Amino acid sequence: MELVDTHCHLDVADFDIDRDQILARCRQHGVNRIVVPGIHAAGWDGLITMCHREQGLYPALGLHPIYLDQHRDKDLVELEERVVRHRPLAVGEIGLDYYVESLSKNRQQFLLEQQLDIAQRAALPVILHVRKAHDQIIATLRRITVHGGICHAFNGSLQQAHHYIDLGFKLGFGGMLTYERSRKLRRLARDIPLTAIVLETDAPDMTVASHRGERNSPEYLPECLTALAGVRGEEPATVAKQTTQNALEILKLS
Repeated sequence: MELVDTHCHLDVADFDIDRDQILARCRQHGVNRIVVPGIHAAGWDGLITMCHREQGLYPALGLHPIYLDQHRDKDLVELEERVVRHRPLAVGEIGLDYYVESLSKNRQQFLLEQQLDIAQRAALPVILHVRKAHDQIIATLRRITVHGGICHAFNGSLQQAHHYIDLGFKLGFGGMLTYERSRKLRRLARDIPLTAIVLETDAPDMTVASHRGERNSPEYLPECLTALAGVRGEEPATVAKQTTQNALEILKLS
């Protein structure tokens, strides 16, 4: 079974000691494509270099809302320059994070809209980070239309899920599905159309239950697949085929 990890921060220092070995194990498990989203301007060049060097790694470039204090207005100019020059797979990871109360909502909104404009001009999908701000993101996407994308680590309501789907988005599910206590999330994964779901790990964060307390890794993506198939009562091969097709379609991968 071929799988796509649609969200993995493989460029961060957590993987410096064993990145090559992880990639080898990923390929053994059928995880042949990994999307690596950027989070701040300082990391973009290294991320691009890594993805060019390694087959099956695909860059996305963006300014993550959590790192708000690191972002400067000039980063937006540099982002558009790199998007034009390197043609990443998507603009991301971008979005709104209202969970962290110290982050300026106005500044987040400004950066989000500017990056959506960049994605719109480049005809690229976006990779969204959203916490406690789904209604605000959906309203923004209705004003600034983009070429679809992925709402990463989706944890909103079923109604919000359908709003994203209507806007051309897929919804990312990963390691949290492997925890039986994630009852709301597992119901969502059961009730959302399979054609709208993509798999992800968000490594090194949000690890699977079998590695609780440890660094997450893209090689654990098959465990996310098993959990998704289980909550839906479907065959893993069927779920693997459809989620992979969904990822290839939304990210325009061949």
